[in-house]
Amino acid sequence: MPQLSDADTDLIQAVRAFVEKEVKPVANELEHRNEYPQALVDQMKVLGLFGATIPEEYGGLGLSVSSYARIVEQICLGWMSLSGILNTHLMVAYVIRSFGNEEQKQRFLPAMARGEKRAAFGLTEAHAGSDAQAIRTVARRHGDHYLVNGNKMWSTNARTGTMFGLVVKTNPDAMPRHTGISYLIAEKGGPGCTISRDLPKLGYKGVESAEVNFENFAIPTSNLIGREGEGFKYIMAGLEVGRVNIAARAVGVAQAAFDDAFRYAQQRETFGKPICEHQAIQLKLADMATKIEAARLLVYRAAAMKDSGERSDVEAGMAKLFASEICQEVALDAMRIHGGYGYSQEFNVERYYRDAPLMIIGEGTNEVQRLVITKGLLRRAGYVRPPHVTDD
Repeated sequence: MPQLSDADTDLIQAVRAFVEKEVKPVANELEHRNEYPQALVDQMKVLGLFGATIPEEYGGLGLSVSSYARIVEQICLGWMSLSGILNTHLMVAYVIRSFGNEEQKQRFLPAMARGEKRAAFGLTEAHAGSDAQAIRTVARRHGDHYLVNGNKMWSTNARTGTMFGLVVKTNPDAMPRHTGISYLIAEKGGPGCTISRDLPKLGYKGVESAEVNFENFAIPTSNLIGREGEGFKYIMAGLEVGRVNIAARAVGVAQAAFDDAFRYAQQRETFGKPICEHQAIQLKLADMATKIEAARLLVYRAAAMKDSGERSDVEAGMAKLFASEICQEVALDAMRIHGGYGYSQEFNVERYYRDAPLMIIGEGTNEVQRLVITKGLLRRAGYVRPPHVTDD
């Protein structure tokens, strides 16, 4: 695992202090009111977190993905919703930085690093989630603009942000389907872009997950990232960062659940002794701690692979798959250790339990992760698909 610089370590400690002092005291109240945490977002801007992985030459902190993963974990020890506000923003920034031209980098990245421009991600549609190639949002070129028509779902930051990394079909009839997909930067403000509703959710409260409608929404052709028809490649690269984020979130939530359960087990007494003295509870705590540490190491490995410039679809998929599954398990075990109190909104454990399923579904369901992992392993093994075999 790579060594962190002193500056990165100091920042992680500053984030930890921010979470302890500012986030934890208000997280449950904001969660249950489903209130957008504007004051916390403003403090995250001051810390520079909206520029976490944006290179220093564009005004960001220039953090490695390894450092970013640790910051996400710290944030999720306090409130998972805050990490979602960063995730889509930095996924879009990663695509601009990796595939955009210099004019686009200069135009967007410094303002994004300051948090003045905040990005949502427009990929998922009502009929296109795991199958991203099935999107139907179309962008047709008219002179120096594209006119976009379609609908996006589950777009974090759509209402409070100022721009979208928007995935569209510029050639809807292209085969294979992915060759018709392009990536546009859409800036809010003009006619034709409507945030129709915020989708009600089990957990992940306080941050909007919105439905967005586009009707002849004009986007300058200068906002095309890379080339037409290559957007799917850019999406996949950005999702590797997003999956590291989701996996780190899962580790943070699982650690928070364990910490609460571990503390409670030392305080709660039954049959004349603290419940941490009961073998049944000890077995649970041991399994919980071991799962969390294994997940954390997978996250760090995936982040290190991404930092090295190597393709990390397999490692990011493994980290996301394992960390999210154990997060759900640990959250449930923490609830069981708390007994009846674990079901009460007076304790944080029920929030962890409601937040955990998002990581199983977000950035590609875990069923999709298993396919990504296996296909990646076959690719690395040099497997060549027989010509008579087609996708299901």
